[in-house]
Amino acid sequence: MLQNTGKLAGKTLFITGASRGIGKAIALKAAKDGANVVIAAKTAQAHPKLPGTIYTAAEEIEALGGRALPCIVDVRDEKQIGEAVEQAVQKFGGIDILVNNASAINLTGTLETPMKKVDLMLGVNLRGTYLTSKLCIPHLLKSKNPHILNLSPPLNLNPIWFKNHTAYTMAKYGMSMCVLGMAEEFRGSIAVNALWPKTAIQTAAMEMLGGAEVGKQCRNVDIMSDAAYAILGKPRSYTGNFVIDEEILKTEGIKDFDIYAVAPGNALLPDFFLDEAEALVQNMGDQVVIPVVKGDSRSAATSGPIAETFNIIKGVLNPDIVKSTGGVYKFDLSGEHAGVWFIDMKNGGGSAGSGEPPVKADVVMTMDSADFTKMFAGKLKPTMAFMSGKLMIKGDMSLAIKMEKMMSMMKSKL
Repeated sequence: MLQNTGKLAGKTLFITGASRGIGKAIALKAAKDGANVVIAAKTAQAHPKLPGTIYTAAEEIEALGGRALPCIVDVRDEKQIGEAVEQAVQKFGGIDILVNNASAINLTGTLETPMKKVDLMLGVNLRGTYLTSKLCIPHLLKSKNPHILNLSPPLNLNPIWFKNHTAYTMAKYGMSMCVLGMAEEFRGSIAVNALWPKTAIQTAAMEMLGGAEVGKQCRNVDIMSDAAYAILGKPRSYTGNFVIDEEILKTEGIKDFDIYAVAPGNALLPDFFLDEAEALVQNMGDQVVIPVVKGDSRSAATSGPIAETFNIIKGVLNPDIVKSTGGVYKFDLSGEHAGVWFIDMKNGGGSAGSGEPPVKADVVMTMDSADFTKMFAGKLKPTMAFMSGKLMIKGDMSLAIKMEKMMSMMKSKL
């Protein structure tokens, strides 16, 4: 862990989305120095599925020695942001650091993404970041060492990062483009940088996307708060950087990264938008699969490698697997052995075969038939398949994770 040095003592941080997750972790790290923290977030009342409110976060900040100002803020609302900024200036005398952490995510393809979701992602990620920055900058310019830090990825234009979730990528890259433009616009006056994790981070949002089990393949939020702390202590000349958490912490002398792992020893799930993602999974075991897209209907051959695989699947199905899984899977395969197949692990003792499932599928997986065979034989890691664009998923992502159990059982049979 990166030790606190007191360099943020008396500094005022305006952090969006700071009621939970990475935003709150950055706030708590700063609080240990005795910083002032403006918690600009929407959650004023406890959410049934997500932990924390702006008020519980404020209590935690003050318990660590910081001063807190909880403000109800939807970053799409200019009036709410403006009022929070003014309250911060009145209470703390100014703003030294802005952390644009608030974000919305929906990992679906173009045809599956409602415009309401598109508007939400663009409104929170892109417009919210731009607007909050715009309203904070006049005060940041008065600070001795002002910083803007956006939680956004490097601008990687590899089509892989667009094809399965174009709207989300556009919205997230909008935050990064704010870094690119504002860093140059305010060079010499304000440091403007981006921070992104090398691996998945365990947050409530991640659990909603991938289920509770995905946490075992994540690092905790402390790695991001430590990395942010390292950035925010640098001079304003350190600007225009797209920083990866692990890389900057290595420069700070951190060598043991197992301390950040939720389950030390487990293979880690690489994050989106990094070319290094492919290298990260080279030595990984079977991994979790995360969201995306669609398929069409074709008849499936009754012989060949796919049929053989499904015969084995039928052999391992049992009531215990059906009870623990509770999902219907549809596989839309292309390539040499194209066709539609299904596994019903929700009804009776389970069933599997060619054609459409007997009931509506909870999960639709689209991939090449050759990759399907490799994946069920343990020769292609699901994470690698998804990251490389070979596997696309539409539906309940937690069920995609549960299918890992069946795949591990089949390894010895294929």
